[in-house]
Amino acid sequence: MQLSSKTETQNTVSPIDGSVFVSRQLADEHQVLAYVEQATAAYNGSKYSWKLTPLSQRKVLCKKAIEQLLSHKDDIAKELSWMMGRPIRYGGTELAGVAERSDYMINASEQALADIKLEDKAGFTRYIKRESLGVVLVIAPWNYPFLTAINAIIPALLAGNCVILKHSAQTPLCAERLYQAFRDAGLPEGVFQYLHMSHDNTAKLIANEQVSYVAFTGSVYGGKRVEKAACGRFIGVGLELGGKDPAYVREDADIDNAVDTLVDGAFFNSGQSCCGIERIYLHHSVFDEFVTKAVALTEQYQLGRADDPATTLGPMVRTSAADFVRQQIADAIKNGAIAQIDETLFPMSQQGTPYLAPQILTQVDHSMSVMTQESFGPVVGIMKVSTDEQAIRLMNDSDFGLTASIFTQDIDRGIALGERLQTGTFFLNRCDYLDPALAWTGVKQSGRGCTLSQLGFEQLTRPKSFHIKHT
Repeated sequence: MQLSSKTETQNTVSPIDGSVFVSRQLADEHQVLAYVEQATAAYNGSKYSWKLTPLSQRKVLCKKAIEQLLSHKDDIAKELSWMMGRPIRYGGTELAGVAERSDYMINASEQALADIKLEDKAGFTRYIKRESLGVVLVIAPWNYPFLTAINAIIPALLAGNCVILKHSAQTPLCAERLYQAFRDAGLPEGVFQYLHMSHDNTAKLIANEQVSYVAFTGSVYGGKRVEKAACGRFIGVGLELGGKDPAYVREDADIDNAVDTLVDGAFFNSGQSCCGIERIYLHHSVFDEFVTKAVALTEQYQLGRADDPATTLGPMVRTSAADFVRQQIADAIKNGAIAQIDETLFPMSQQGTPYLAPQILTQVDHSMSVMTQESFGPVVGIMKVSTDEQAIRLMNDSDFGLTASIFTQDIDRGIALGERLQTGTFFLNRCDYLDPALAWTGVKQSGRGCTLSQLGFEQLTRPKSFHIKHT
């Protein structure tokens, strides 16, 4: 493959104060080729093969690596604050999720990767093995930089694949932290590597015949570029893309629980979550109560520098992202929406900065981009509905389908409504959470494939049938 050999520098600008927090030299042509060849050699070499390493040994090494990573949680929390703007007080939440998901995948791997035994047939032995793919390229985003990466890295390694990680330019230290953790755990050379690369060289690496699978988390635009780069290669491509996730609060819901859960679901991580709540539909009988309580709770947020322990709402990742959300809000208000939050309560919220006050909009409709186009920021639109039918229709009126939530005390009715939602995950009386035992997947422009659960291992293996005739 023809890769650019031009040396480029990648700068990570901190949303806290606009300073350059990290600078890294991007890999050149020779480094990219060397890394993929080293991964291929480690996967199925003549002297050593990760593919043939017993699962029991892979499990031990993965567990040690996660322990090594967690031992640096305080330093990692500071790095995350400076790289992507998450408040320092929440620094440990992501690593707690890493531990939970990794433990699940390590414990589930024996069953998930076990041979499929078939019924006895006279004179024959038949079974299906789950065989590893080879070199897996993981392309991870900045908003949950460890969780999104670990979703693919751990099961890929457990299945016997070698991994190359390309992390977001906004969070390069996360790739380095993961690499160091696996190295300290004793993982053999070449089994797990990372590369800081340009988009152009990443696309060309996807096209390299030695890459057998691509796990991508990011935007719809990025997903299309990955698919284009892999076109004609006939390899698996897992795409976790965007969301415009809705919630519906029925007339019989526990309103206090719904308010607490949905406000957090909308504004945690400054709304920069693919499964964050961006649309809420309220039964008309609970509309006033819900909005009043949601506004009061939202006004308690403290917008400020991510490195300040008092901050509960940090800056968005960059000014351009904040400006996009500002424009969505302005356009909605121009077309009749009502802003429920007084921005003057948040003095740090200023034009030309990544600091943006949280906002709740009412009197919105689906003609407004804030109700149809992914915001990925601290804004949520709230609409009044009269029936379950109206709510379901509006929830499904989206190009996305990652998660959807319903709040009701009628569990059977809630499940029946959930069956009709076009979504990868349906929540009842909760939102914005990934249970590692459940498949994480999406429909429509939210992507394809899945991670987590036992099904996640199927994406990272291929079936190989054994049909033995006894003579």
